[in-house]
Amino acid sequence: MSENNLSEIKIRTRWGEIDQNGHMRNVAYLDLSANCRMEFFNANGYTLLEFFGAGFGPIVLKDEIEYRAEVRLADELTVTNEFSGMNDDGSRFLFRNRFIRADGKLAASVTSLVIFLDLTTRKKIAPPEKLMNAILSMNKSEDYSVIK
Repeated sequence: MSENNLSEIKIRTRWGEIDQNGHMRNVAYLDLSANCRMEFFNANGYTLLEFFGAGFGPIVLKDEIEYRAEVRLADELTVTNEFSGMNDDGSRFLFRNRFIRADGKLAASVTSLVIFLDLTTRKKIAPPEKLMNAILSMNKSEDYSVIK
């Protein structure tokens, strides 16, 4: 694992992330997943301004959430970054974020299908070598696979 490989972030749930049933809202999981991925990119030299300057950026094509245990207001969570898959030409990626409660129980996971888009041609591209190396250095999920 590279020294800049941000494999997790710690958070505490906030009022705006809670639904009418007292649980963390589904969109809060998606927001926190995106934030965790962006923290990883940032730690590896790709801030939002760097993406714009390089003329490309990450695009989420699909998110899948799997719920396992309740999360409530002010709960402490560890959100992990995992590399779950890539296609043969390196233009599609699966990233997984796992939400682990303070008691060690898996609360949820979000798996996201991500491409990198050339902002001029509007076509998907493989990321530059520096970013590809960072992605390849991420912790791999147990079910890592080559995606079609």
